[in-house]
Amino acid sequence: MLMKGKKGIIFGVANNRSIAWGIAKKLLDDGAEVAFSYNGERLKGNLEKLLAEYPGRKLYDCDVSSEENILKVAEQYKQEVGQCDFLVHAVGFADKTYLEGAFLPTPKEVFLQALDISAYSLVSLTRAFKPLMTAGSSVLALTYLGSERVVQNYNVMGVAKAALEAIVRYLAYDLGPEGIRVNAISAGPVNTLAARGISDFPDLLKIHRKIAPLRENTTPEQVGGAAYFLLSGLSVGVTSEIMYVDGGYNTVAVGAISAYDKE
Repeated sequence: MLMKGKKGIIFGVANNRSIAWGIAKKLLDDGAEVAFSYNGERLKGNLEKLLAEYPGRKLYDCDVSSEENILKVAEQYKQEVGQCDFLVHAVGFADKTYLEGAFLPTPKEVFLQALDISAYSLVSLTRAFKPLMTAGSSVLALTYLGSERVVQNYNVMGVAKAALEAIVRYLAYDLGPEGIRVNAISAGPVNTLAARGISDFPDLLKIHRKIAPLRENTTPEQVGGAAYFLLSGLSVGVTSEIMYVDGGYNTVAVGAISAYDKE
């Protein structure tokens, strides 16, 4: 139990299908002391139900687009939990109206909001919690292949994830001398609440499992295992990396032609 006694916080658990919950459950079952953020009473209710068998967990209401709110949460965490051995950023948002069709019509305000919540928030959260981190602490973000290749309908979120991955590299460089590692997992498409906002998402899942070498869709549990590695001492020499957990999909140029027949 490498995470037993370790303390940290996860931002972005929405429900039991969340990738972040797959990560959280792996850590909780290994004995980690995990705190959680939520944004709004509905998501707080979802969290409380999920954590029924893990009593005593600290929950913080956090709007990651607000620097003031983030600093308030960091201070509350400091008083109630203390040291931060790990921080998981599983936050992303874009107006779903623009997660279909062409990217070109994306309004400036939609673009900036997506980058603020989905990418810059990693900077804000890391900066706020850094005083609570020590050598060996680990920061982890979640990204997707649409950051480097065009995925139909992913649009502005692809751009935001590209920014997020660049942020991971720069933060890793900044924090490396202090022994703090920063990495990201690029997961295959998972049937989450956020993913269902992408137009034609069921077809994306279908194509993925026909093309990926493992011939299956990615699960939160698979991502949880990879996250455990990156957040624990097993990966002590790993930082600034984007780890793919997508059944090998990212390595395939075309795959079986039959995969593109949706009938």
